[in-house]
Amino acid sequence: MCCSIIMKLKEKFKAIALRESGKSYSDILKTINVSKGTLSLWLRDIELTSEQKIKLIEGQDIGRMKASKNRQKARIEKTQSIAFEAKNEVKELMRNPLFLSGLMLYWAEGDKSELHEHVKFTNADPKMIALMMQWFRRFCKIPEERFRACIHIHSLHVKKNIENYWSHITGIPFSQFYRTQIKKTSLRQRRNKIYEGTCAISTNNRSLFRRIQGWKMGFLEKINQ
Repeated sequence: MCCSIIMKLKEKFKAIALRESGKSYSDILKTINVSKGTLSLWLRDIELTSEQKIKLIEGQDIGRMKASKNRQKARIEKTQSIAFEAKNEVKELMRNPLFLSGLMLYWAEGDKSELHEHVKFTNADPKMIALMMQWFRRFCKIPEERFRACIHIHSLHVKKNIENYWSHITGIPFSQFYRTQIKKTSLRQRRNKIYEGTCAISTNNRSLFRRIQGWKMGFLEKINQ
């Protein structure tokens, strides 16, 4: 019991000395095996000098910058790896008309923002949506539970069973639909009575977004040979 108390005191004095020298809590915890709560209790009365505080802030900024660069480097390397693999797949996949059709349609109508890397395809043509669902399922291999859908429609065209209509076209259960987006219109009568709005199919999958980018690069290289 006595030895334990002495060891604890030694750790406390060491922690105090380290803090007074300007060390951060994180650095001290790497040296002394105590909880952060205990350390906070031991050091609560120790005030750092203005110079020490500035050094700690600068050190934290450098640490965050390094971590950010490491994450960016890892993302770039992963993106390049996925894209390279996808490019090599194109030679075989191009023989399939469905693959080429889906790739071209996504290239034209799909979300291509590299900021969010979000896979999304929007269209009003039910046949085109149905085709893209085949493409997503067969080549992108998106798990059924990862599909999301959202209907966009003008207030003048709202129909009672619009959600059921697009759920049937896509094969996506309505429980995976976002709230229908209804846009006000100045029109007083329907110009297109068969208009069913637009349907946006999406899935949050960065790796798939990068794979599609790789397929497009592989396709371009193939036709430019």
